[in-house]
Amino acid sequence: MPDDERTRHVKSTESADSAESSGSAGSAGSAESFSDADAGRGPGTLDMAGLSRILLGHAAFQYLNAACELELFELLRAEPDLDAEQVGAELGLAERATDILLLGCTALGLVTGNQGRYRVAAVVAELMATEDWRRFRDIVAFEQYVVYEGQADFTESLRTNSNVGLRRVPGTGVDLYRRLAQNPHLESVFYRYMRSWSELAHRHLVERLDWSDCAAVLDCGGGDAVNAIALARAQPRMRVTVLEIPATAPIAARRIAEAGLTERVSVAVGDMFTDPFPTGFDCVLFAHQMVIWTPEECTALLRKAHAALRPGGRVVLFNSMSHDEGDGPVVAALDSVYFAALPAEGGMIYPWSRHERNLRAAGFGRLHRIPCPGWTPHGILVGHRD
Repeated sequence: MPDDERTRHVKSTESADSAESSGSAGSAGSAESFSDADAGRGPGTLDMAGLSRILLGHAAFQYLNAACELELFELLRAEPDLDAEQVGAELGLAERATDILLLGCTALGLVTGNQGRYRVAAVVAELMATEDWRRFRDIVAFEQYVVYEGQADFTESLRTNSNVGLRRVPGTGVDLYRRLAQNPHLESVFYRYMRSWSELAHRHLVERLDWSDCAAVLDCGGGDAVNAIALARAQPRMRVTVLEIPATAPIAARRIAEAGLTERVSVAVGDMFTDPFPTGFDCVLFAHQMVIWTPEECTALLRKAHAALRPGGRVVLFNSMSHDEGDGPVVAALDSVYFAALPAEGGMIYPWSRHERNLRAAGFGRLHRIPCPGWTPHGILVGHRD
């Protein structure tokens, strides 16, 4: 295929090289507290009410988690306008416990109260009407069971520039991913979360790129193959190889078999850093990988990807992005606490420009930014091997 045809992979009018742009992740969240940053205008002015919410933000999350686990939202969606006594009876809670739950959920706007009767808040009801509600609940469970405890070590992680919170995950291994297999409940919660987090935005990965010239794709650190499966379903001629560590490879293989795609999606077992990449690919995909590692480690992986590609091939980075200005989005900023404290020694939700510097250092050119609209700060960044 002529070289100029290969460049026609973005189904939008993006700049030929995003280094000249100041674009951001551009999330369009519904929550008022995220609106300024998500619109790219920077943070709003903090008042005492906002400062109080930050002070007790950990408690606010616990109300959200409790409402999800107790299925308060499902109850009020099915039976709106229940009073506190009815809610308590349906949930099996004592009067005091019911009053605490409804006080917090009403004060936070998760439910609305009118003359002592309760309904699900509009934003929650809208989410519950879609498949994204299941995904949202998976994210809540991840924050509760995987992230929450390790964040207590955030300050020490900043002092030492290392993931001190990993000490709270039982087992051995230099990172979270090698310890998950030793903790079946955490492993289950983690991979449900990763699948859901990807599903919230990977339609953009499938729809916004022209994959017609990509017959062979290497999905590095592809987890349970959620993105590989989505791509293979959308592109009947595509073959995808998922590169994963030994602890995760069986999970990916099982998912691929369940999807009926074993003829076109395979698993290669290996460590991205210590083992050579297979070669001869049209595209190398890093989905949710470049937020885990240091810039130096990311650049090393990109150099290996460059060598694995045929001339004219491309690398695709798909993960959360922060603004180049360093002022948001809020979700990207808050998510960086997890990456600082827990999974590996390095990583954050990097700005677009940091990824671009890594790509250029690894030899890639013709870079394209593709923001993904939505409340999550996902973005896609594409580079070419010329």
